[in-house]
Amino acid sequence: MEELKEYNYIDESFYRDVKEVLEQARKRIYRNIQNEMVLAYWQIGKMIVDKQGGEARAKYGDGLIKELSIKMTEDFGKGFTESNIRYMRAFYILFPNRHTLCAELSWSHYRLLLSLDDENARNFYIKEAINGNWSVRQLQREIGTFSYQRYIASKGNHDVIDDTAKKEEPINPKDIIKDPYVLEFAGLKADSSFYEKDLESALITHLNEFLLELGNGFAFVARQRRFDMDGRNFYVDLVLYNYKLKCFVLIDLKRGDLTHQDIGQMQMYVNYYTRELMEPGDNPPIGIVLCTSKSDTLVRYTLPLDNKQIFASKYMLYLPKEEELKDEMNKQLKLLEENKL
Repeated sequence: MEELKEYNYIDESFYRDVKEVLEQARKRIYRNIQNEMVLAYWQIGKMIVDKQGGEARAKYGDGLIKELSIKMTEDFGKGFTESNIRYMRAFYILFPNRHTLCAELSWSHYRLLLSLDDENARNFYIKEAINGNWSVRQLQREIGTFSYQRYIASKGNHDVIDDTAKKEEPINPKDIIKDPYVLEFAGLKADSSFYEKDLESALITHLNEFLLELGNGFAFVARQRRFDMDGRNFYVDLVLYNYKLKCFVLIDLKRGDLTHQDIGQMQMYVNYYTRELMEPGDNPPIGIVLCTSKSDTLVRYTLPLDNKQIFASKYMLYLPKEEELKDEMNKQLKLLEENKL
């Protein structure tokens, strides 16, 4: 077989130009999808308000929202929860004039803007986001650091905005396909491999098998289960249901040292499942945070805030002990390292 030869027909400048064509095309596709999404959700919001008899009566239409969510979820997937449809209704109420919508802003931008009650602040962030070509992450940072309030307090000194805007990183075209809103709108299925590394995926796989083999009432529900809160997306590594405890069991894997933010995030997951996903007869969910580092493997259980001691005792009856989880994770880590995964 003739040996492959290396040819140098392409210089770096030429390849950069070819690459730029493709990356710009991907960005245009992304912007077009986002623009169509904004217009569609605005129109759905208008239809809901009109169906309810106008803005003044919109808050009494929860039955319509619930039924619409069920039917849309059946036809279009899990992106159309009751809360998301309420966002569409609120979007139309806040921006009733379609011609004022900005093609430069995505649905995720508008989701963040809906959280602002101050119209002046909202207009400020819209203007700055357009002029500065802010990503959703940048807009979220500016709102979180009170750029509008600092701008007013400085009597119009634009430097207070520029200081934070300089931290923005350019958009990576590869990240476009990871936007869950785009995937849902386009009818594409999100791949959990977008969001987890090979090592973490392998650990979660083995952990799932380990828990199911314990025979303590565990049933698999989902991996990389996404939910959104205030315009931000969160992913729970592993969701199980224990039919003996009658509760969800949420598991998150952290690489490195365990922090109080990790515990707080799991508490948020537990609270979300308690308020949004518990069915009548369910007990409050619990969370398990696994921290794997070179020095140690830690396990932390997160119980509901209103937990009673009797539930804690019952939980411990069917859940694996901390030492069991630590031993299993350490065993899997050793195997994966030996196999050089």
